[in-house]
Amino acid sequence: MINLRDHVGEVLDRPITLAVVGAGARGAAYAELAASWPERVRVVAVAEPVEEVRSRFAVRHGLPDSRVFGDWREMAAQGRIADAVIVATLDADHLAPTRVLAEQGYDILLEKPIAPTEAETVAIGEAAARTGAMIAVCHVMRYTPYTRRLRGELPRIGDIVSIEHLEPVGWYHFAHSFVRGSWRRTDEATFALLAKSCHDIDWLGHLVGRRVERVSSFGGLRHFRADQRPEGAGERCLECRIERSCPYSAVRLYRTGLREGGTKRYFTRVATGGVLTEEAVTRALAEGPYGRCVYASDNDVVDHQVVNLEYEDGITVSFTMTAFTPLENRHTKIFGTRGQLTGDGRFIHVYDFLSEQTTTIDTSLDGSSAAEGHAGGDEALMDAFVRALHEGRPELVLSGIQESVDSHRVVFAAERARRTAGVQTL
Repeated sequence: MINLRDHVGEVLDRPITLAVVGAGARGAAYAELAASWPERVRVVAVAEPVEEVRSRFAVRHGLPDSRVFGDWREMAAQGRIADAVIVATLDADHLAPTRVLAEQGYDILLEKPIAPTEAETVAIGEAAARTGAMIAVCHVMRYTPYTRRLRGELPRIGDIVSIEHLEPVGWYHFAHSFVRGSWRRTDEATFALLAKSCHDIDWLGHLVGRRVERVSSFGGLRHFRADQRPEGAGERCLECRIERSCPYSAVRLYRTGLREGGTKRYFTRVATGGVLTEEAVTRALAEGPYGRCVYASDNDVVDHQVVNLEYEDGITVSFTMTAFTPLENRHTKIFGTRGQLTGDGRFIHVYDFLSEQTTTIDTSLDGSSAAEGHAGGDEALMDAFVRALHEGRPELVLSGIQESVDSHRVVFAAERARRTAGVQTL
């Protein structure tokens, strides 16, 4: 086995070997990308508690029984069996496997968020520092072609003075993931800003390139609660008299997902456990959490939030996350001393104060959701991670653990500010 730090500047004469801990949607997606580069990387092991998911993954990657584990502890008990590992377990289960596997010598690709608490997030950063493990965090927004081009255009608008940034979560995405789904409760997962928007806070810091000094935040659960429930609404969408007039209908979402591709198909797979049949959808609607009325769930995370950031040199950023939008790309305006840059995840418009002209750049890749590969970010992240390890090029990793810990701490500070209605100083 070999680590990146052992061959900087030297290309390996063999593919790197990669284990996967957590073979759900994200772990499987990253492994699928890795499998497309057999000359650079081989998937050699998996640890996954769900038997059906584990078996499907093992068959897909041709893994022998000796390299298929029901739990990451079983894999760790074998000692180090690969050069690197992807940790894509549930958020609450990141700390223990990441710390143990770092101590065993693995280089690690860690799904975001790093951990659901600030203490655990810092502990993972400390584990990396103590062991020397290279831990990259899946902040895919840093890696998209759009982001790379946008950063390249920033000098044209002079010094950054302020930024407005919107994350339009999308009404049915929010209802699926944050009202009915796995990220609906703070005590079972984490708060919404960390689960959904640690990407954005990290990305904004990537653009500004300075340290955050002060944070304030406001927001709450405005709509998806019992006192907003329309008259006639049922406990489940299948039995609801007003289902056809409700924009949050689970019946419409998941049955549409059977017929269409894209994000709705992705969410339907999640709701049914991967089975795309009418019977599976009906069963999920009748029995599972994804069939519940959005006004009769046990959710508690915010459905809208604003965050105000003050960076060094007085640079200010306002960020808004809201459920109440179409499902579309993020929108950003960057205000500089010589011009303004506007971006929507694909198109970049640069307005120059001197010429009073606008230049439009098409980065030619759209689709910011997980189902669409995060606008090329998933593939670019895996390509960077694999090439860094195979070619001995640590500079390709744009989301190292310490910088990611720092941006996560801004997110935790923002949530404290929201809860206390105060300003947090970092």
